[in-house]
Amino acid sequence: MTVDALIEATARVLVKDGFDKTSTNRIAERAGVSVGSLYQYFPGKEALVAAVAERHSQQLAQVVREALAQAGALPIDVAVRKLVTAAIDAHRIDPELHRVLAEQMPRRGGPENAQLLNGDTYALFEAFLEAHRDEFRAVDLELAAFVCVTSIEALTHTAVVHHSDSLSDEAFERLVDEATRLIVGYLR
Repeated sequence: MTVDALIEATARVLVKDGFDKTSTNRIAERAGVSVGSLYQYFPGKEALVAAVAERHSQQLAQVVREALAQAGALPIDVAVRKLVTAAIDAHRIDPELHRVLAEQMPRRGGPENAQLLNGDTYALFEAFLEAHRDEFRAVDLELAAFVCVTSIEALTHTAVVHHSDSLSDEAFERLVDEATRLIVGYLR
């Protein structure tokens, strides 16, 4: 329970104060534990932030994995729409934390696994493309998976993390339509 409290406290302090102003003292205070207790579980701020990034990444990846599993038997245009929607839903899981991690972790040499789109996501999308190979032109599946997943991630990340306040539900629906058209058009 203490580890969970520390990870959650770290996430909230990161969102409120940013990486540079986050300290183990602030985290311990927010978690309701002593700094000494914090150091029993984590060697420092960077380890706590890495744990937050890992947990957040797992939450987002779970949404994407579930959508990929559901999309397997669907026609390519319906499946891609489901995947774009899932990417938006994933980015809506604590978007402020996602923004802080995306903007501040890379310059700190953040962990590879702190990203939503790790090798597993590309491999799953490549397997999805393999199963739908008869629905689109001949492509290098590894390259196509990279192009599709990276495009979906860039569009949905930017929309949710940087423009969520200014985009209505209708605007997000149009984004899903346009991103689906983009990916399906590329594949066909």
